[in-house]
Amino acid sequence: MTKKEYAERNIGMTFDFIRQIIDHPEIIDTIPDNAELDFIDKNMPIKTKGRGGKRNIVRYKVERAFELVKE
Repeated sequence: MTKKEYAERNIGMTFDFIRQIIDHPEIIDTIPDNAELDFIDKNMPIKTKGRGGKRNIVRYKVERAFELVKE
């Protein structure tokens, strides 16, 4: 996957997530303040190491809907 394809995929997932929040505003309650969102494609393994530093990351697995990944 090229950098352009990767960026386009991430932009598409971001807009899909915004649409889901509009349909289900209760999702906002699952996101802590100052969190960084990480969208994980349904076919990608979840990587938790190598992200560096203490960052407040909330991961969502993307299938047809966004599913919160609890660690």
